[in-house]
Amino acid sequence: MVRKSSDTLRAVLAENIKTFRREKGFSQEELAEQCGLHRTYIGSVERHERNVTLSTLEVLASTLGVTVPDLLTQHKSPSNNEQMGKLE
Repeated sequence: MVRKSSDTLRAVLAENIKTFRREKGFSQEELAEQCGLHRTYIGSVERHERNVTLSTLEVLASTLGVTVPDLLTQHKSPSNNEQMGKLE
């Protein structure tokens, strides 16, 4: 039997990669190039279609300047009030 990671964990990973990538100002193509991966691979991870290996998690984390646990941990979004405060 082939085991798959949970959809929830893949969704958390996908959102975190997308968020950290944007914070760094990387396009999917730039992140892929820095990691030695293909752009379409990064896109499929961000759409939580792929399971990634531990070595890929390590490369992504290192390139994004975060830890592997940062990639796998659901982070709270700022509340609307906090977001509004930043706009003022």
